[in-house]
Amino acid sequence: MNSASVALTTDRAGTGALERKGVDVRWLNCTAEVEGGGTTRSSPSPSASVRQVAHVDCRGRTAGGKDVTLAGKVTKEVNGVCVRGDLTGKVGDRTVLRADVLGNCDAAPSTGGVTPPTGGGGGARPTVTVTVTVTEYAQGK
Repeated sequence: MNSASVALTTDRAGTGALERKGVDVRWLNCTAEVEGGGTTRSSPSPSASVRQVAHVDCRGRTAGGKDVTLAGKVTKEVNGVCVRGDLTGKVGDRTVLRADVLGNCDAAPSTGGVTPPTGGGGGARPTVTVTVTVTEYAQGK
């Protein structure tokens, strides 16, 4: 699991879930940090028995100007289409979403591309912005 894919997938799946709850999301920006910093090219992969957790923090606005947050922990990210964990979405101080799965884990993997709107007069859609924070810890000898 890496922080970039967790942040991007949470952004996409979280925006869709919030919109299905009636929230008119204008924009959402997610950051994710994987406990232990994940893996790097120079370090070995973590053991399959180690369960990685990513802490996700998303902040945004509704079309009406209200603050939107989506935060919690992600224990699994699947092919850019879903995340599993414990996430809470709020508009202002009101909780509008509690989820252990966001997205469709049975869907085909995402291509990562953005499809421009089609049809009459839909106008430009906001782009996805993902901020990635990677914390690496030195391993003792």
